[in-house]
Amino acid sequence: MFTIEHDYDATVITLVDEGKAPLTEDVTINAFDDCVTLQQLDPRNDEVMHITLSINQLNDLRAALDLPEGVYQLKKA
Repeated sequence: MFTIEHDYDATVITLVDEGKAPLTEDVTINAFDDCVTLQQLDPRNDEVMHITLSINQLNDLRAALDLPEGVYQLKKA
């Protein structure tokens, strides 16, 4: 399950783990104009972990999801 909300300066997507245990904590994705942030609670130390991806890194990730194993470099068309 997931939710999508539109804030003033970001689109916020929350991914909720469903199914059989063990389940992981929700992941919150904030999409801004210049970057994307991911947040997830680490239950071991009760801290929210943060990851920031640039738009280039996000584009690389998007492409990587559909490619076989290997090393790649995206080039602008």
